Amino acid sequence: MSLKEKYIADQEFYRGTAKIAVPLALQTALQSCMSMVDTLMVSWIGMVSAVGTAAQVDTLSGMIMYGCIGGISMFAAQFYGAGDYKNLKKCLGFSLCLVLANGLFWFMAATFFGRQILSFYINDPAIIENGLQYLGISRFALIVSAVSFAFSNMYRSTHQPTVSLRIAVISGLCNVLFNWLLIFGIGPFPQMGVRGAALGTVSAQLISVSLLLSHAIYTRQPFLGAFSEMFTLKKDFVKPIFARIVPLIVNESTFGVGQTLFIKAFGQLGTRQMDAYFAGNQIFNLMTFVIYGYGNAVQILLGSSLGKGQIEKARKECDYHIGLAAMISVMLVLALTVFAKPMVSLFRLAPDIEPLAVSVVYVFAVKASMRLYNFMIFCILRSGGDAGIIQFLDSGLEWLVGLPVTFFCVGVLHMQSLPLVLLAAQSEQLVRLVFGMRRVKTYRWAKDLTKLVQAA
Repeated sequence: MSLKEKYIADQEFYRGTAKIAVPLALQTALQSCMSMVDTLMVSWIGMVSAVGTAAQVDTLSGMIMYGCIGGISMFAAQFYGAGDYKNLKKCLGFSLCLVLANGLFWFMAATFFGRQILSFYINDPAIIENGLQYLGISRFALIVSAVSFAFSNMYRSTHQPTVSLRIAVISGLCNVLFNWLLIFGIGPFPQMGVRGAALGTVSAQLISVSLLLSHAIYTRQPFLGAFSEMFTLKKDFVKPIFARIVPLIVNESTFGVGQTLFIKAFGQLGTRQMDAYFAGNQIFNLMTFVIYGYGNAVQILLGSSLGKGQIEKARKECDYHIGLAAMISVMLVLALTVFAKPMVSLFRLAPDIEPLAVSVVYVFAVKASMRLYNFMIFCILRSGGDAGIIQFLDSGLEWLVGLPVTFFCVGVLHMQSLPLVLLAAQSEQLVRLVFGMRRVKTYRWAKDLTKLVQAA
């Protein structure tokens, strides 16, 4: 078989992938846009580092929440593919229990240890005080967003990504409107500054949850049932799922802590470097809608095939996705490189910081090319429940390669250039890509998980 036959599919495959991937990508893009708009607005009042530092609590919470949801989505996609709606309802109940417990934990941490958390990342009293004002309100979003994330995942797992996309558009526009009104005090609204940005985010999340739940009730979604149908979780259901969720939760927890430690390392370079980093990171996050939208689609599509017992089809589709990822990767790098300067100029950074932020975006373009492949690899492995190896590939290599290289550059070599430190840290992505592709090509991940619960 030639390389073209192995990695290039027919039009039907690409249309089917686009049908799932495009709405997921657009939703992720919208969320990234809203986050970028938040950063833009707070940059206009000089609060980029304060909000960026306070947002590390949300990052930690979100990582663990993603581990919970990512694990359950393995089974949800396969249950849907198998037409097993009884267990699909239990997937929603189980996910709500996990994400609400996680959200409540971080809410309490932000409430009682907010100052200590912010002080860990940066030693600037003004930034800490402003960050605490933001965190005092935004902590409520930790609980609300958990419910929103659980429902959005069920829509995705049941091949209805456009539902969560439409609702994300509405809540995102509300977020921008509320921020504009409350940060700057437009019309009868009070000028709340950084607190207004936090309140706008919480309000938009409440709207999102209300719409997601209302739509599920009105359309009688197959994943929504009576309280007893969703929350009567017996051992023979929970045990096989939890066994595959735990590695993901541990991975996302340690990975999330690692991500915030990068902020700790970069924080030693000073506020000027951090302003450049947070601006550049927002631009990178904006473009990652391609990475996460495509990766999540890969997991849903492969999981559906595996749930139907079509193992060989899933293996063949995996190779097609590897070929498609190569093409998307090139386009992603070009986009970040071409639009780096005009997008950085939107943040109204100081003249000496703006060129630094552009250089940061160029480095993120290098990261994006490898991150696309690595996230696709994780989604391929998760589609069949091969979650154990992901812990090594993701958080393991972060702690073994990325963090040591970064702290060595900052603490031992005393490098003062943020772009160079970031570039050195990308060695982690390269090592992950090599090991990850080797695991995918063993095809050990291609398994039907529905049999585990049915046989239990």
